[in-house]
Amino acid sequence: MAEIDFTDEFKDDANTAIKLDLWRQLFAYTKPYKRDVWILAVSSILTGFLEVADPVITKWMVDDIERNGVDANFWLWGFLFLSTTVLLVVCVMAFIWTASKLRVFASHDIRKAAFQNLQRQSFSYFDYRPVGWLVARMTSDCEKLTNIVAWGLMDLLWGATTMIAVGFALFFWHWKLALLVLTLIPVIGWISLKFRRSMLNSARDVRTANSRITGSFNENILGVLTSKTYVREHANLSDFQDLTQRMYRASVRNLTIAAFYVPVIVVASSLSYGVTLAYGGSELLAGALATGSLISFMLLVGYFYDPISVMGHWFAEMQIAQASAERVLGIINAEPSIKDSASVEQALSLNTPITDRKTIAEDGGSSLIRGIEVRNLSFEYLPGQPILRNIDFSANEGESIAFVGPTGGGKSTLVNVICRFYEPSSGQILVDGVDYRNRGLRWYRSNIGMVLQQAHVFSGTIMENIRYGRLDATDDEVMDAARVVGAHEFIESLADGYQTLAGESGSRLSAGQKQLVSFARAILANPQILILDEATSSVDTDTERRIQKGVEKLLAGRISLVIAHRLSTIRNADRIIYIDNGEIAESGSHATLLAKRGRYFDLYSQQSLSQSFSAALEHQDLITPT
Repeated sequence: MAEIDFTDEFKDDANTAIKLDLWRQLFAYTKPYKRDVWILAVSSILTGFLEVADPVITKWMVDDIERNGVDANFWLWGFLFLSTTVLLVVCVMAFIWTASKLRVFASHDIRKAAFQNLQRQSFSYFDYRPVGWLVARMTSDCEKLTNIVAWGLMDLLWGATTMIAVGFALFFWHWKLALLVLTLIPVIGWISLKFRRSMLNSARDVRTANSRITGSFNENILGVLTSKTYVREHANLSDFQDLTQRMYRASVRNLTIAAFYVPVIVVASSLSYGVTLAYGGSELLAGALATGSLISFMLLVGYFYDPISVMGHWFAEMQIAQASAERVLGIINAEPSIKDSASVEQALSLNTPITDRKTIAEDGGSSLIRGIEVRNLSFEYLPGQPILRNIDFSANEGESIAFVGPTGGGKSTLVNVICRFYEPSSGQILVDGVDYRNRGLRWYRSNIGMVLQQAHVFSGTIMENIRYGRLDATDDEVMDAARVVGAHEFIESLADGYQTLAGESGSRLSAGQKQLVSFARAILANPQILILDEATSSVDTDTERRIQKGVEKLLAGRISLVIAHRLSTIRNADRIIYIDNGEIAESGSHATLLAKRGRYFDLYSQQSLSQSFSAALEHQDLITPT
């Protein structure tokens, strides 16, 4: 079994270095939109050059006025100013439009990639990652980093172009003044490096606090019934206030650092501007520098430091975005602990058999499974803490195997391992004589149908929920499946029939109705292996009998694995396996185990006595005069 990472998933990486590989992967999401990237790049670069044009035209105009006075060519300079302004407006509109498009497209593709990979993950991935942890990464973290992908790229190209163009112009006009302007660049770089570590760490603290708040939201909304039942609203509010206080402190620290960083850059820029103006003024008085040159030079200095201020803000945002990128790309790059082996992937890609027995093909489950065998299976979630030990049994087509035993004995875990939601720590599970790890995962799971004690119903119509079992099923096939389990009557009694909206998580349906929908979904899927986990616990006795009749028809020639607490429902099982403390304590038919007078006999006797006592009480209530 693949090793599981048990680290605190709310805690981010402590490394504060700039991760170039991470940023390369992030910007790779812009590759499908090369045309927009080129438009963004060209418009940003042109904007940088056009902004430098103003000081240049100003210098030429002032020089013309000094030489020719009122005879200067004002129409020419007006036309040049107007032309550059119009071109600048067009370029600005172009890069704003394309940056917005890139942000939306990249956000869509990143979320799609993250959700696609989430669906590939095995159960162990979700065991140690709360829903809020995942939701925060798919929403606010994704939003934060996609802002950088588009607007950060734009600012970087614009700023770099402007500074390069201005730098050349400054050296061309007065190299001494240009060197004076550039003396503070190393100082600004040193300041940025000093602030980077603090900004990144504080950004990670903000993202971590946000994840915890999202998790708390999710948990309290899902548990609203329990909270109200036990009057936990005040305590929940207090816990939530603690989380928001952490978020507040982390956010204030992050914003304070960013608030100090940008003004420091501005002060350094202003200091350089002032020194340059003083030196340039002395050169002007000494006659070494013309008035037009000084005016245009100082305008260029302003244009040189404007991008530094903007890029300083971008640099601060990039630290926050790196914390978000680490988290989102962590989902995208996560490798599932359970996946097809290299030999299976090769066979699937070539559509060739990898065993003499059976080809591995994603055929939607059309190939019959004739038997499964569990050999010396052991399993543990945590190293050194076994849940299952040395499990051995087999099940052939048409057989029904029931698992009984005390709560926590390992029944559900065993079924989850058989479904390959987890893999054995040791031992094997053979499907028609072949280790199921040498079968296609999609093929194997497409042959499994499962009905749980707590049936899950998705938002949408009842028709859509039943069709979830087989998406290409017709309406008539959906209704036939509902009739088999006795769900058709209650569905037709609803105002909109099969088009009735089930509500979020089936909130508009009763527990029994959700169970019937879940059964119809499983029957529509026509699985080779049907797993029932106390599946009739939420329906009445009459409905249970109808479901069992329908399931009996479905199970002809198929394998059924049943987890049961109500022993009366599994007396006709071909074999009953009593599991206690992760081991098989007893195995046999109902009659065999009763004759053995072991643990199953004790459990069955206790339930029979309890049911008889309950029936006697009901009878007493009926005959007692009122």
